[in-house]
Amino acid sequence: MLAVPEMDLQGLYIGSSPQRSPVPSPPASPRTQESCGIAPLTPSQSPKPEARGPQQAPFSVVVAIDFGTTSSGYAFSFASDPEAIHMMRKWEGGDPGVAHQKTPTCLLLTPEGAFHSFGYTARDYYHDLDPEEARDWLYFEKFKMKIHSTTDLTLKTQLEAVNGKKMPALEVFAHALRFFKEHALQELREQCPSLLEKDTVRWVLTVPAIWKQPAKQFMREAAYLCDAWSMMLPNPANHHQAGLVSREDAEQLLIALEPEAASVYCRKLRLHQLVDLSSRAPGRGCLGERRSIDSSFRQAREQLRRSRHSRTFLVESGVGELWADMQAGDRYVVADCGGGTVDLTVHQLEQPHGTLKELYKASGGPCGAVGVDLAFEQLLGRIFGEDFITTFKRQRPAAWVDLTIAFEARKRTAGPHRTGALNISLPFSFIDFYRKQGGHNVETALRKSSVNFVKWSSHGMLRMSCEAMNELFQPTVSGIIQHIEALLERPEVQGVKLLFLVGGFAESAMLQHAVQAALGARGLRVVVPHDVALTILKGAVLFGQAPGVVRVRRSPLTYGVGVLNRFVAGVHPPDKLLVRDGRRWCTDVFERFVAAEQSVALGEEVRRSYCPARPGQRRVLINLYCCAAEDARFITDPGVRKCGALSLELEPAEGGPDAAGMPPGRREIRAAMQFGDTEIKVTAVDVSTNRSVRAAIDFLSN
Repeated sequence: MLAVPEMDLQGLYIGSSPQRSPVPSPPASPRTQESCGIAPLTPSQSPKPEARGPQQAPFSVVVAIDFGTTSSGYAFSFASDPEAIHMMRKWEGGDPGVAHQKTPTCLLLTPEGAFHSFGYTARDYYHDLDPEEARDWLYFEKFKMKIHSTTDLTLKTQLEAVNGKKMPALEVFAHALRFFKEHALQELREQCPSLLEKDTVRWVLTVPAIWKQPAKQFMREAAYLCDAWSMMLPNPANHHQAGLVSREDAEQLLIALEPEAASVYCRKLRLHQLVDLSSRAPGRGCLGERRSIDSSFRQAREQLRRSRHSRTFLVESGVGELWADMQAGDRYVVADCGGGTVDLTVHQLEQPHGTLKELYKASGGPCGAVGVDLAFEQLLGRIFGEDFITTFKRQRPAAWVDLTIAFEARKRTAGPHRTGALNISLPFSFIDFYRKQGGHNVETALRKSSVNFVKWSSHGMLRMSCEAMNELFQPTVSGIIQHIEALLERPEVQGVKLLFLVGGFAESAMLQHAVQAALGARGLRVVVPHDVALTILKGAVLFGQAPGVVRVRRSPLTYGVGVLNRFVAGVHPPDKLLVRDGRRWCTDVFERFVAAEQSVALGEEVRRSYCPARPGQRRVLINLYCCAAEDARFITDPGVRKCGALSLELEPAEGGPDAAGMPPGRREIRAAMQFGDTEIKVTAVDVSTNRSVRAAIDFLSN
């Protein structure tokens, strides 16, 4: 049944009496199969969106989990000293020359599907398994991107392990989240043994800003699932260890958008904690000179000193030196270059309190460091044959992981000014497997291939020239630059002069050089924090302590419902005409809640009222629709699609039927939706009793 918000009835009163049924949707109209009918209320003026400040719960510690495509980690801070961020302990294992404050996003399950290990421990254990035994173990790596790339994501979506076996993606993510919670709580108990007995932890999960609502809900459902598992543990004392949060304590979990978290952290930085790429000499290291940034804002500082907000006040209120030296209203871009995606956001710094306002909806795409890995795999396919590489990955999965580790180590040393070749070790099992499958050795394959920049070393390694490595980087790096340049062409971004390059891939000298070369000529100053790979993680902790710091966001899509409006000849298409009880209606009208790119303040509510169509009705389902366009008229327009459902769970109405068997008066359920947070939220209240109604928006059961 189509939802008919009260503002659309234009003075009409439908379905108000028990003798009259609510106006049905015509047969051709989309409808929810299990939906209970709803009836509109007496028309009244639609209330304007109302802004409400977020309600803060008394959390004593915030733990943020940066769940990345290639690497993950956690950090925490206490409410008593929120800016003192404690990084997780160094992880066991690891690669030489790589900081171990994060661990690879690798999960290992036993042949029976039980959790075995995560991170370096999982990777190293799997690597050391006998090749035949490894075929039965389930090893997952870089699986986060599956959630972004799946167009029909549901709770039943499957993930494929490197051996080809599949498992529900929700369980894979829940295993990983449970591991991080146990690891973090153990460290917290050691630092403050009594904390968890009487205080509450707020958890923060990071996701790309370009993720759609189903992917965000998926991460939340994974957190709920691992909490449900905790209830199955035989020892009740351990129930708090195995899950993040319960569905009843949903406010304990925040979803943080990765570039937003980076922005929150960058606004706290001092000048000496930043690297200005424009000040670096070619081929030199990462350290820039402080004066290069300081001088660029000297003029802005003088203007700020003449304004009513002093620099001293801003620094003392928590805004870093860089921002205190900038003018009120200055804007900047954050480019989060991670393992799977490039995620872009544009913020305006609001003074005097240093809150943030999003100027353009989040943008970006699947241009992450894994693109370089994929290019390497394709290069191997050109040399040894795609069928062989596919077979080798399936039959020798542990050896394939070994090969990817060897490539990752060399990838990190690649630079735009490097002149020497790079050697990549091939596992013995690769060499032996190719000889058995192909009938000749790898040296012969290299000699016969059309790849000119890769040779065979006498030490038994692939020898890649600098040109070959540059070629592997080029598609991904070019894609990132194209996304940034497209963003800079938007009218809302005109005049931006500062770009923060963050994320794990931002450590790459290849990426830094390419971005500076392409964007520096446009007058854009490219700045990199010193701890660039931990920027998002630290920012997520700060966001958890003060989630109201991002005051205004832009809606990425237009959201609304399908309704009935009075039919107007010459305005509405004839095929939308529905005549019911002598009244003429236009069906499938797209009634908009919020428009794409519309600015929405945190806590701002869009309110609609609904009335159950039948006495005793216990559930109301209302289809939600979305599109990229701002001016869609009907839910059947091209680009408009059903994206979810608003669910209202009703308690039995008080009073029941009267003595004559007549039902009580119409029951008004008032729903309030918020589009200005990192997730779309909904609450509802029964107006007659002023009691809360269980309300939720489901984006995964579409």
